[in-house]
Amino acid sequence: MSRTLSALFLCLLASTTVAHAADAVGTVYDDVNRNGQRDRNERGIAGIKVSNGRELALTDAQGRYTLPARDGSTLFVIKPPSYAVANGDNGLPRFWHHVFPQGSPALRYGGIAPTTSDGYDFPLHRERAQPRDLDMLLFGDPQPKSRTDVGYYERDIVQPLAGRHEARLGLSLGDIVNDDLSLYADMNRVTATLGVPWLHVPGNHDLDFDATRDEDALLTFRNVFGPDTYAWEEPQASFIVMDDVVYQPGRKPSYVGGLRDDQFAFLQAYLATLPKERRVVIAVHIPFFEPVPGVETFRRTDRERLFALLKDHTQVLLLSAHTHNQRHYYHDASTGWHGAKPLHEYNAGATCGAFWSGVKDAQGIPDTTMSDGTPNGYARVVFKPDGAYSLRYQVARGARDEAIGLHAPKVLRRGAWQAFGVYANVYMGDADSRVEYRIDEGEWRAMKRVEQPDPRLVAENIADDAATALRGYDRSPEADPSTHLWRGTLPTDLSAGEHRIEVRTFDRWQGEQRAQTRYRLDDAQE
Repeated sequence: MSRTLSALFLCLLASTTVAHAADAVGTVYDDVNRNGQRDRNERGIAGIKVSNGRELALTDAQGRYTLPARDGSTLFVIKPPSYAVANGDNGLPRFWHHVFPQGSPALRYGGIAPTTSDGYDFPLHRERAQPRDLDMLLFGDPQPKSRTDVGYYERDIVQPLAGRHEARLGLSLGDIVNDDLSLYADMNRVTATLGVPWLHVPGNHDLDFDATRDEDALLTFRNVFGPDTYAWEEPQASFIVMDDVVYQPGRKPSYVGGLRDDQFAFLQAYLATLPKERRVVIAVHIPFFEPVPGVETFRRTDRERLFALLKDHTQVLLLSAHTHNQRHYYHDASTGWHGAKPLHEYNAGATCGAFWSGVKDAQGIPDTTMSDGTPNGYARVVFKPDGAYSLRYQVARGARDEAIGLHAPKVLRRGAWQAFGVYANVYMGDADSRVEYRIDEGEWRAMKRVEQPDPRLVAENIADDAATALRGYDRSPEADPSTHLWRGTLPTDLSAGEHRIEVRTFDRWQGEQRAQTRYRLDDAQE
């Protein structure tokens, strides 16, 4: 341990020894029998990190800590790698205590009721033997607007996974619901069936819109899910969940991406406890990059301040959602990142896709393809013991290897000018992806990356326009240019009849992936 880090630990430990009237005191203990209360033989655990969202304390040799207890704050324990936390009645991790002696302002969805406490204790219990890799489920924007949509989430996403996955942690990247916060209980009931600890990022559709200031805009979210900014540690990585939605009531826009001073204080204190080479994962809702170049959707000064704190950490991954598209972004000096190598941000596709819109299939579930042509689904992230990670996107109810969406004409005139092509939407592709195609058993040829709408979704838009009756509850979104679309020209000088189109891509994490379709060449009469 470095001299600076040792001094910090001694300072934090010293802060636990003297309590004042306005302090919160408590014990972190080993809950051997897992009954959620401290029994006589259950000892305190030393060296555990506890925070009030601004300051950080370490427990002493008896597991005790002291922190300033500000009204309206939330105390939380940072789960250490070798321990687990208990679940609450809703099946989700319970690792916090609210400090609201007078309760919160009255809000439509309830906010936080008055709290009382004789102490703020946190039970932990030792983890059983774990696999070396951490397999994690990543959901972007589940976002139901009704209980009907909760049913889609259950049947389209959760039921196919329940009892059939190897994940040991889950994370939803905000917009847990679509403004109707009364749906939290239904969503938690469904998500809890996956049987793993599940963390939640707040999104702009998780706000109490009757709050009159940003400080109160997540009270109902906090009442259900706990602190809006916190950390969680696994052997392979440290996860930092952060509210990055700044509510601006009475203004347009009503919110902007950014961070608060208390979040920066917590982040600075927490990062100082981590080795620089440890994997750090920052999870937010609004992306740090600008989806529309030049439009400041996340405050640039906050991004630069955050990146300055992260600069010396050699393994950082950013996770975001919000766009209802999917892409990889690599930060460099142009966005304020000055680390040794580009900083990867994975902007995850939405679990709800395009807000549960589009034509329903035979199971009664909407198509809900996103505006960049990505089907709805979720991501799987695997972290290795050294912090290395791999990503895979799973199409909802799709095959495990469904990684490319193809669009090609059904028939072309043999001998026609070669002006028509096959399009490949590589869902996890980026500008550096290698994508190739071949016809029948011919030579592989490079496809050209194009930033234009996916023609598969354009066809849905045209069908919606031409329909004389509603095709679904909401129509599919208008197709936007995709950042992961490739085109290859189809030859027309082959024999008449059907020809196979095969496309392959070389994913940096999953290796070679393929998809195929067919087109036909017909002879036409003058």
